[in-house]
Amino acid sequence: MAPPLFLLSLQLLVLLSSPSAQAQNISLGTSLTTQGPNNAWLSPSGDFTFGFRPIDGNSSFYLLAIWFNKISDKTATWYAKTSEQEPQPIQVPSGSILQFTSTGVLSLRDPTNREVWNPGATGAPYAIMLDTGNFVIAAAGGSTISWETFKNPTDTSWSHKRCPLE
Repeated sequence: MAPPLFLLSLQLLVLLSSPSAQAQNISLGTSLTTQGPNNAWLSPSGDFTFGFRPIDGNSSFYLLAIWFNKISDKTATWYAKTSEQEPQPIQVPSGSILQFTSTGVLSLRDPTNREVWNPGATGAPYAIMLDTGNFVIAAAGGSTISWETFKNPTDTSWSHKRCPLE
C-alpha cells in the first residue's frame, strides 16, 4: 500500500496541474467582502462557492462558508468556526473582509479591522477552490497543502469529500 504522503502528493499533482485548476488559483493580494461583486470564489466547474453567505433570516451577519452553488437551497458544506473545544460558527457583520495577503496569509477581519479568524497557514503562494468542494491553501513552493477545509470539517458530508487519514 502506498504511503499516505505519497498519495496526497499524487492527488495534489493531478488536481493542481490541470489547466482549469490553474486558471482558478486565488492570487496573493486578493480579497472578498460581505457585499458587492467580490463576495465569493467559485470552483472551476462552478459547483462550489467559497465566500460570504448571509445567515438565514439576517442580512446583517454572514458566515465565511463553502456551499453547493448549483442547487436552490445552497447547502453549506463548510464554515469558519471558533477554535474552542465545542466550535461555533464565526458570524461576522456586514463590512467584514477576507484578505489573502501579499505574504500568503488568509485573514478574516471585521469592519474594525480586528482579525476574527485565520487558519494558521503562512507564506502560501496561492489558494484554490477545487471542484471537490475543498478549499486549499498551498504551502510554500506550491506542491503541498498547508491547510484545507477537508481537514477542518463541519457536520456535512457528501460523496466527493474524503476523510482525513490522521
